[in-house]
Amino acid sequence: MRPDARRLVVVAGVVAALAACTGPGTAKPPASVATAPASGAHHARASTPPPAPLRAGERFAGLSIPRRYSPKPPHGGTDDYRCFLLDPHLTTAAWVTGTQFLPDNDALVHHAIVFRVPAGQVPAAESWTCFSGTGVTGRLDQDASWIGAWAPGGGEDVLPAGTGFRLDPGSRIVLQVHYSLLATDGRPGGADRSALRLRLGAAGGLKALQTRLLPAPVELPCPPGQTGTLCDRSAALRDVAQRFGREAGAMVEGLNQLCHPSPGPTQSCDTTAGRAGTVYTVAGHMHLLGKRITVELNPGTSRARTLLAVDPYDFDNQRARPLANPVRVAAGDVLRVTCTHDASLRQRLPALAKLPPRYVVWGDGTADEMCLGIVTWG
Repeated sequence: MRPDARRLVVVAGVVAALAACTGPGTAKPPASVATAPASGAHHARASTPPPAPLRAGERFAGLSIPRRYSPKPPHGGTDDYRCFLLDPHLTTAAWVTGTQFLPDNDALVHHAIVFRVPAGQVPAAESWTCFSGTGVTGRLDQDASWIGAWAPGGGEDVLPAGTGFRLDPGSRIVLQVHYSLLATDGRPGGADRSALRLRLGAAGGLKALQTRLLPAPVELPCPPGQTGTLCDRSAALRDVAQRFGREAGAMVEGLNQLCHPSPGPTQSCDTTAGRAGTVYTVAGHMHLLGKRITVELNPGTSRARTLLAVDPYDFDNQRARPLANPVRVAAGDVLRVTCTHDASLRQRLPALAKLPPRYVVWGDGTADEMCLGIVTWG
C-alpha cells in the first residue's frame, strides 16, 4: 500500500503535524487553542478499562514517563507537545501485539502516539528532549514507525492473533503526548506522569504490520454572514504557517495539489496501493467540526467495500476499529477517505465560540481541522 513519492511527502507532513514536539532549540509556536471535545473545554472521561487477558506467548511490559512533567505551552499558547524516550529493555526480539496508553492527569492529556526507534538510531534519539515524530528516522519512514495511538474513547488496542509490530533488541519507544491547557488559557495546570502498557509476544511466526495514514484536505469557508480577516483563505493559511511553521502551510497546499478539493463541507482523497496487503484495523480522526468520516476500498466499482463509516463522528470516541474479517488489498486498489465538517459548530461549541471567524484548513489547533484515515495493514 505504498503511495507515490509525492504522496509520501504529504503523509510525512501529516505525521509531523500530529507529532510536532517542542524542545530546547527547536521550539515553534503552538496552536492558539488546543483541540477540545464537542462537549466543551474538557474531554468526557471514564475510568481506564482493564486490559484483555493475555494470549499464549504474550506478556505485559509497563513503561512510564521517567518523572512527573508539568506542561508549559510556549509563546502564550495552550498546547504542549512532549516526547518521552522509553526503554523496554529488550535483549531478544519481540513483537508488539497491543498497546494501552494510561493517562495520569485527565485534565491535561489530549492524545498520545507511540513510535518505535531502531537500536541503531537510539544514540540520536537520546540527544533530544522532544522532536517531530521519532526525530531520528527519515520522514518518509515515520508511518512505518507509528505502532500505536490513543485519543478520547480509546482503551487497549489488541492486534489480531498472528500479527504484530517487530521490536529488535535495543529498540526504544517514543511516547509522544499532546497536553492541552485550554481550560486554564495556557497557565500551568498541574503535572502528569502517564504510562504505557505494551503487550509483547515472542519473536517468530508473526505477520509484520505497518501503519498507513490516509489524509484528505480541509477547505471550510466561513459560514454565510460571518466576516473577518481570517475568513480570507490566504490570511488563514499564513496564520497556520505562523503557528506551526512553514511546513504546515506547505502540507495544506500539497494536499490540495494531490486531491483537488473544492471549498465546502465534504472532502475526499484517494491513495493507490503500490503492493498487496491485508487491512486489519481502521480509525478516523477529525477535530471538533467533524460530522462524518468514511474509509472505502475501490469506491464506485463492483469491488467497492466500506472499511470504516462513523456517522455521527464523536470526538470523545476515536478508537481504532478492528475489521471482523480482514480485507485483502491488491496492488493498484484505491483507498478513499472522506470527511464532512460543519463550520457552524464554531459558533455553537463553548471551546470555539470565543474565537474569531476563520476559513478552516488542515492544522493542529481547534481553530483548524483534520481529515485522516489510519490503517493498520500487513
